[in-house]
Amino acid sequence: MRTILLIDDNIEILENFKEYLELEGYKVLTSNNGNIGIALALEFIPDLIICDILMPGMDGYEVLHQLRESAKTCEIPFIFSSSKSEKTDRMYALKLGVDNYIVKPFEPKDLLKMACTCFKSLDLLHN
Repeated sequence: MRTILLIDDNIEILENFKEYLELEGYKVLTSNNGNIGIALALEFIPDLIICDILMPGMDGYEVLHQLRESAKTCEIPFIFSSSKSEKTDRMYALKLGVDNYIVKPFEPKDLLKMACTCFKSLDLLHN
């Protein structure tokens, strides 16, 4: 069973996507802030991280930076989910090394498609 870590300061978003992804057969870890998200990633080594950018305290950019610095988490696929909808925001995130970028609001099925694409890429690397 694949594990997905969701990091978002919006509890409603966390609960909704956690329920949806669990119904689709994934184990889901959640965090409502960057510090706890990093701790969960280091402890459980999820197969995918989906992280908001705009969060109080530690933003998603810093979460990405810290996880990319660790040998344990540097290769985990990473998707930003954000209300930042400008093309330059997406380009900047991709330049930082995220695997994908989805703009809020979005449909759960669209996020699932992105997750599946990341998993297919992982499977190709390990075969």
